[in-house]
Amino acid sequence: MIDIRQMRYFVTLAETLHFGRAAERLHLTQPPLTRQIAALEKELGVKLLERHSRQAKLTPAGAQFLQDARAVLASFDQACSNARLADKGELGRLSIGFMMHAAHTIVPRLARRYMAHRPGVDLKLREVVPNMLIDDVLADRYDVGVVFPPGLVKGLETRLVHREKLCVAMYPRHPLVQKDLISASDLEGHPLIATPVEISPALRDAIVGYCRTAGFLPQIRLETQLQQTIVSLVAEELGVALVPESMRRSGIANVVYRDLANAPSIDHVLIWRTGNINPTLPGFLALASDQTEL
Repeated sequence: MIDIRQMRYFVTLAETLHFGRAAERLHLTQPPLTRQIAALEKELGVKLLERHSRQAKLTPAGAQFLQDARAVLASFDQACSNARLADKGELGRLSIGFMMHAAHTIVPRLARRYMAHRPGVDLKLREVVPNMLIDDVLADRYDVGVVFPPGLVKGLETRLVHREKLCVAMYPRHPLVQKDLISASDLEGHPLIATPVEISPALRDAIVGYCRTAGFLPQIRLETQLQQTIVSLVAEELGVALVPESMRRSGIANVVYRDLANAPSIDHVLIWRTGNINPTLPGFLALASDQTEL
């Protein structure tokens, strides 16, 4: 069976057309080189070289084999290089699922920086409904998720990557619009639209905790899991909402935003499955840590 070593020997000999010089370049003595070339010709069943003392001349079959052997060796060397790069996380595939809201915060910036640092990695991004994302990460459908803190989940690792304050989203005719700064007590008696507690316990806790600082529990009129949908319902004058500040960039019409006094904040975290062995993951996590904004 022909092996890579024999092909390398042949290419070196074909480039020098001299057994002595080829052996020297290969750090061999001439007899082993001669035996390997003879074995290669026997395996192929063709004569590759015309021998004249130590000199050699390629046959037509040898010239063709030289061309193809160079291509095979280049491909083999590239395969070896790719394996090393993949082992270091510089080549491969990384899949990231993220809640739609994160498209207004950390995801674009992280994606740009990671692609600049790891151009050989095929980065896949997809918006995912938050309550599905945890299961998707645990099932290895995504290597990383970007979500609000999910609490303790067995088999899931988390890392803080972004923090932002909440603000108030209101429709233009709402009576509180005239105020530039909204306090917790101002919200009492005004129905809210919010994410269900089972979808994002951290966000819901931040909203309820803020209202409690003024001595009341919020009246939740409607619940839906996507921040974009919440703001769209506000635009239909169905209530007001405490949403992350980045939702100001959502572009949804008929909505105005006001700052909160002593505004609570909400974290964005990266989640990944414990034991995920994708070599591209550590590099992404390290980059994300470097770019964390609090």
